[in-house]
Amino acid sequence: MVKTMNDTLIKAYKGEETSHTPVWYMRQAGRSQPEYRELKQKYSLFEITHQPELCAYVTRLPVENYGVDAAILYKDIMSPLPALGVDVEIKSGIGPVIHNPIKNFHDVEKLGSINPKADVPYVLDTIRLLTEEQLNVPLIGFSGAPFTLASYMIEGGPSKNYNKTKAFMYTDSAAWFALMDKLADMVITYVEAQIEAGAKAIQIFDSWVGALNASDYRVFIKPVMTRIFSELRQHGVPLITFGVGARHLLMEWNDLPVDVIGLDWRTSITEARDIGVTKVLQGNLDPTLLLTKWETIEDRAKALIDEGIADGNHVFNLGHGVTPDIKPETLKKLTEYIHRYSKR
Repeated sequence: MVKTMNDTLIKAYKGEETSHTPVWYMRQAGRSQPEYRELKQKYSLFEITHQPELCAYVTRLPVENYGVDAAILYKDIMSPLPALGVDVEIKSGIGPVIHNPIKNFHDVEKLGSINPKADVPYVLDTIRLLTEEQLNVPLIGFSGAPFTLASYMIEGGPSKNYNKTKAFMYTDSAAWFALMDKLADMVITYVEAQIEAGAKAIQIFDSWVGALNASDYRVFIKPVMTRIFSELRQHGVPLITFGVGARHLLMEWNDLPVDVIGLDWRTSITEARDIGVTKVLQGNLDPTLLLTKWETIEDRAKALIDEGIADGNHVFNLGHGVTPDIKPETLKKLTEYIHRYSKR
C-alpha cells in the first residue's frame, strides 16, 4: 500500500496554503545520478522506458535520494512519436534524431495516431506501478507540445535556430495546421491515458516555442494549445506549461486554461507579476548556479523562496533541467534547505 501521501505540490498548484514551499527539479531523474549512469551502460533510454520496473526505479530514485515533493515520469518527449510512424533515435551526445523528417503535406498525411494501451502500454504500467505501490508523492506526467515536437520532426533533430520549422510554418500553413492538429490529437490522447493510469499533474513542455514572436504564436500555436489544455482540463488535474526564452509569451500563456506557468531563469516571479501574469508560478533557479559554491546557491535560493512566499504561492524548480555535471549531493542539500527555510 502507498504510504501517507505528501500532497503539498498539488495544494500549491491549486493555489492552496501549504506547510512549506514544495520543490521538484526538471530532469531530476537521469543524467546526474550515478545509479542511472550505471544503468545506461547496459540499456538505452528507450530500453529503460520499455521496462516498467526499471523505469519506475529511475523515476522514484530522486524522491528517495533528494526528498523532493514530486516525481516526474522518466521518459523522453519523443517516446510517443514512433506510434505515429516517426523513425526516431536518441543518439548519445546529440539527442533525438529523426530519420524520416517531415517535408511536405503528404508527409503530414502519412502520420498515424496513437493508441496508448496498444502503443505505449509500458508507460501506463510504469505509472500504475509508481502511483499504486511505490510513491508517497504525486507523479507528474508530461508530453512535448506540438511546436516543440514539430521542430524535431521537421529539422530532423535538435536545432539552434529552427529555420526549417519556421520556414515550413510560413510557407505552407495548411500543412502546418494539419501537423498541429495531428500532434494535438496525439498529446491529448497520450496525456489522458497518463491521467487515467494515475498521474496527478501534467506538464506540457513547449521548450523551444520561444523561437517564435508573440504575433506568430497567437496565429500558429495558441489555438492548438488552447484546444489541448481545454480538453485536458476536464480531467481535474493541475496543468503546467513551460518553455525556455519565452518571457515575451508569458501573457499568451496566461490566457491558456492552465493552472501553472513554469518560468525559466530569465524572468523573476516579481517581473512575471508586473507583466500581468496571474497563474501559480513554478521555477526558476538557474541550473548553472548549482555548479558554484554552496554559499552562492543558498543565497540565490533564499532570495527565490522569499520572493515566492511574498507572492503567496510558488513551486520551487530550476529554470531548465538538471545538467549531467550537477552533483546529487547538491540537489539533496538544496532540497533540505528549501524545506527547512520555507517551513511555515
